[in-house]
Amino acid sequence: MTDAAQADAFGRLGPAVRAALSERGFETPTEPQRRAIPPLVTGRDALVIAPTGTGKTETAMLPVLDAISEREDTFGISALYITPLRALNRDMRERLDWWGEVLDIDVDVRHGDTTDYQRQKQANDPPDVLVTTPETLQAMLTGEKLRTALSDVEHVVVDEVHELAGAKRGAQLTIGLERLRELAGSFQRIGLSATVGDPEAVGGFLTGGRDCTIVEVDVTSKVDFTVREPEVTEEDEQLANELMTRPDIASHIRVIDDIVAEHDSTLVFVNTRQTAEALGSRFKELGTNIGVHHGSLAKETRIEVEEQFKAGELDALLCTSSMELGIDVGRIDHVVQYASPREVSRLLQRVGRAGHRRDEVSEGTILTSHPDDTFESLAIARRAAAGDVETMRIHHGSLDTVANQVVGLVMDFGDVSARRAYDIVTRAYPFRDLDEETFRQILRELDANHVLWLDEEADEIQKSGGSWQYFYANLSMIPDEESYEVYDVSTQSQIGTLDERFVVNFVEPGETFIQRGEMWRINNVEDEESRVNVSPIEDPAGEVPSWSGKEIPVPYDVAQEVAEMRAVAGPQFERDAPRDSVATEFTTRYPTDQNTSASALEQVERHADADAPVPTQDRLVIEEEGRVIVVDAAYGHKTNETLGRLLSALLGQRTGSSVGLDVDPYRIELEIPRGIRAGDVVEILEETDPDHVEPLLELSLKNSDALKFTLSQVAAKFGALKRWKSRGGQGTGLSRLLSALEGTPVYDEAVREVFHEDLDVERTREVLRRIQSGEIDLVKHGSRTPIGADGRSSGREMLTPENADASVVQAVKDRIQDDRVRLVCLHCGDWDQETKVRRVRDQPQCPHCESTRVATLSPWADDAVKALNLDPEERDEEQEKRVERTFRNASIVQTHGKKAVVALSARGVGPQNAARVINNHREDEADFYRDLLEKEREYARTKAFW
Repeated sequence: MTDAAQADAFGRLGPAVRAALSERGFETPTEPQRRAIPPLVTGRDALVIAPTGTGKTETAMLPVLDAISEREDTFGISALYITPLRALNRDMRERLDWWGEVLDIDVDVRHGDTTDYQRQKQANDPPDVLVTTPETLQAMLTGEKLRTALSDVEHVVVDEVHELAGAKRGAQLTIGLERLRELAGSFQRIGLSATVGDPEAVGGFLTGGRDCTIVEVDVTSKVDFTVREPEVTEEDEQLANELMTRPDIASHIRVIDDIVAEHDSTLVFVNTRQTAEALGSRFKELGTNIGVHHGSLAKETRIEVEEQFKAGELDALLCTSSMELGIDVGRIDHVVQYASPREVSRLLQRVGRAGHRRDEVSEGTILTSHPDDTFESLAIARRAAAGDVETMRIHHGSLDTVANQVVGLVMDFGDVSARRAYDIVTRAYPFRDLDEETFRQILRELDANHVLWLDEEADEIQKSGGSWQYFYANLSMIPDEESYEVYDVSTQSQIGTLDERFVVNFVEPGETFIQRGEMWRINNVEDEESRVNVSPIEDPAGEVPSWSGKEIPVPYDVAQEVAEMRAVAGPQFERDAPRDSVATEFTTRYPTDQNTSASALEQVERHADADAPVPTQDRLVIEEEGRVIVVDAAYGHKTNETLGRLLSALLGQRTGSSVGLDVDPYRIELEIPRGIRAGDVVEILEETDPDHVEPLLELSLKNSDALKFTLSQVAAKFGALKRWKSRGGQGTGLSRLLSALEGTPVYDEAVREVFHEDLDVERTREVLRRIQSGEIDLVKHGSRTPIGADGRSSGREMLTPENADASVVQAVKDRIQDDRVRLVCLHCGDWDQETKVRRVRDQPQCPHCESTRVATLSPWADDAVKALNLDPEERDEEQEKRVERTFRNASIVQTHGKKAVVALSARGVGPQNAARVINNHREDEADFYRDLLEKEREYARTKAFW
């Protein structure tokens, strides 16, 4: 398209819209508008990729509004504007209302909270433009009057399409759009997206693989990143004491405070809701004018904070991904990313929220705190500037989505031929490769669950008595997880929500926790109403609540660049190059300063000084010390998770014992039974057939909680069990469910989802092939190395010390309290629960028989539990010792309660040493932890001889 055609983009629109543009003050189009409006005016399908704040909404809607304004009056809905969040619904409605009033076009919004009166009004007198969500569209397609209204749809805009492309609810939407096509005929599809690595795939996702114009605005030339690890000053030491936190955390708080003071409006992004609350409480102590915003706060609270920020009443918002999408909070002039953003696309999306006044550059600062964090952030920042964005992992062929949408088709038509249903489903991009036999297996499963009737001879599917109930209970593909509403009793207003597991494990009257950056004391819990009543208090040391949500996975390519950095720095340190000179070299390639670079490189320098081989992209280092083997492998979360599960399963097969597993993007840590050595790990990596990875993993998954939990969620989507049975199910119930459903599409989908969400089989195969071809060296090392021991700790949060000694004691306490333990009743044998130490009651008691004869074991203590379950005459000598040790353990817990649980959870502290520490009768809690620390050190010195 010529420059002249682009410049004349507004001239392509009709006189009414051009007049409205002049009235609104839109004199010249933005780049997305200049490039996208001309093809959109002609009715072409298009995907518009541009940063938030560049007028994407108007880019899509001006041609749509223009087309509607020139149509003759019709009864139905002319355009749907679909957004993934209700908050965006509200935002879009406010933005489109002005255009509607000026152009005499009726704009309305519909979602789960829309009143019955408003729904009825929309059915009887449909608006011209309806703003809605993917889930609400599902319900609309089944309504008799609304189907008539939807038959007039000529345009569908999908906002934040990148957010949907990688999720099952997006896969559901693609079939929903094909169902709409059956009703309305072909319609124009317009997608609005943040930067993605594979625009063609996302365009295909939007259009069902039909022709799609891609309009991509280059964001990388208009972003500026700085990666910075603040130096700790004397001021930070003082601030740490005031805020009851570590000096390094205090330095981050100080720097954020300075950045906020230097700018008019700042967004501070963090990766978890827990971090948002913990940091928010510290800023509240400091008196900084910063609000907290995340998805578990009450809707009213979020709206209030958004409006305060937009009005300039707040200087900054501390937020999670809740602010990544295009919620309008006014102009932002700087973005802080607290810790690595983990993904290139996430960094571009977050920092891209700043600036956007024509040719302004979006500025962002990434604050880091340890070497992994810094190297990772440097790699992501460089890749973002170069436009190396991750590709989208679309949910191809999710079988529970097919089940959900087949019932939707039956609700649409009453009865429909299986062939027609198959053709409609496979027009959707994620299901284009679904084979007919699998489709028929899904129909048979739905028939067996009485969700629909299948007449195979007539090749017809029909509604059953259970269709209606199933469909409306499953409008969303987001799994149901119980949550509790939190209410301030003084104002009777809701402040947020808490996960069921947090309520069950922690919430008791009198306990305190942080939410909205403020402290609350729990008054009572109303279980039937799923409500927690609280009162505000002043207390800086409350519990940070837990919310569900997986860790953002670091991609393979980012982790490989971190390995490349080590490969560059390692040989220089081996030649005794000064760290400052190596750091200077890094500052020429990456957007960082000398101090940050040197601080991160100190880890590699220590590693080289220890004469340890540096792990790189072409070298795996396998460390061995005591009962821990660490594989230094920079392959990112999913590949390391896959390799780790493979190693854990095959090592477990060799010994008949469980192998503990923990992974991060740069390490695989294995807690091994006796008899396993690093050579066994090398042997597995060198000899496992890459083509056997998937079946070996599927075999190992059968006993995993991840598969059982996913299976319960998928089974609900197939109508295979009542929804109440799928909530929080554990133990034998889920095991029976797994056995009952094996070999069905339900089981196949659960396995597919675990593989899709958590694992990367293809990369793992590639790594094994490279190892076996000699491209990757395997090097064994007989002790822990600085790089191997510096894994990212999930417990490194906000609460800590007043002085050096207190710092160590507090760190030990935090670590033990966050450790997981296994509680087993030795009286009835029916209770076997895993939980965190901090969640254990003062006197552990079996909920089944109320006995206090409870042993506290390692989560990996399968051998001990197995020995307990054997008939005494069947136990060998080693198993008899385990049983005797377990009963001594339970005796100490019965006598000393939670104090014994804490002592037994310390590393290398068995029943005998735990009893000695407890019998010291320390009145000061700090002295109790000092005694435990001494026992841990003693164990570390001697464990090589055990």
